[in-house]
Amino acid sequence: MEKRTEVVDFILLGLTSAPELQVALFIMITLIYLINVVGNMGMILLILLDSRLHTPIHTPMYFFIGNLSLVDFCYSSTVTPKVMAGLLVGEKVISYNACAAQMFFFGAFGTVENYLLASMSYDRYAAVCKPLHYTTTMTTRVCTWLILGSYIVSFLNASIHTGGMFSLTFCKSNVVHHFFCDIPAVMVLSCSDRHVSELVLVSIVSFNIFFALLVILISYMFIFITILKIHSGAKHQKAISTCASHFTAVSIFYGTVIFMYLQPSSSHSMDTDKISSVFYTMIIPMLNPVVYSLRNREVKSAFLKVKSLFIC
Repeated sequence: MEKRTEVVDFILLGLTSAPELQVALFIMITLIYLINVVGNMGMILLILLDSRLHTPIHTPMYFFIGNLSLVDFCYSSTVTPKVMAGLLVGEKVISYNACAAQMFFFGAFGTVENYLLASMSYDRYAAVCKPLHYTTTMTTRVCTWLILGSYIVSFLNASIHTGGMFSLTFCKSNVVHHFFCDIPAVMVLSCSDRHVSELVLVSIVSFNIFFALLVILISYMFIFITILKIHSGAKHQKAISTCASHFTAVSIFYGTVIFMYLQPSSSHSMDTDKISSVFYTMIIPMLNPVVYSLRNREVKSAFLKVKSLFIC
């Protein structure tokens, strides 16, 4: 039998190997991460502190927004600090177990976001299309089950992917051509037959993405039909603007995920994948508080209220 040496750790090549770019990238990513932390944690704090956001008409939407902010913070935090350490001190080695943990939590929280976006679209459908029944449709029980279901399915999904990935044998190079332990980047290092793993990955990710997208598209189809029936110009324009912002974030999130995961491994370009990954690991979590919340009148009012309390 051929003697094989098992991999005990991995080397992450990072965003760039050019020394002259590392300081600039470190500063940029640090600023992005700080905005991410302040924006998402600040959003959760505002929602918890302002009782006006806890009314029956507001609770469901801000319940979802609070969870979205928590998920954005968590899944970005599984990747970004390690990237910052690599750029600052050149720490590129990640242990076998740490790589598995990073892959698991990133996959779990990324999938939670996927289903939260679908849940939020259903919430907006209920608010726009059935406003008189909104409080009886989006009850605390319904919202709780939507959130719990998103977490349960997502962590189960991450367990399957991570378990399947690290059941493979890694006996070739341990150099990961990425800035974190992403599944496609690690999978190519396996010396096992990975055909089944690739098939399972594509099948499950395809189901998760297209099921959530189907819910989003159907919800917004009904929303747009309702918007077309609105005769007030101001309300019509406001609704269109809100939907456009949501679709911008959704298209960026799903566009990058589809590009990353739903293509054959032979067609992957690691440099292109890195650029795509920056969007959904760092940029989208930073933008989500703005896209979903900071343009909201109630959130602005809550921010001013909390600000006045701290100033006083």
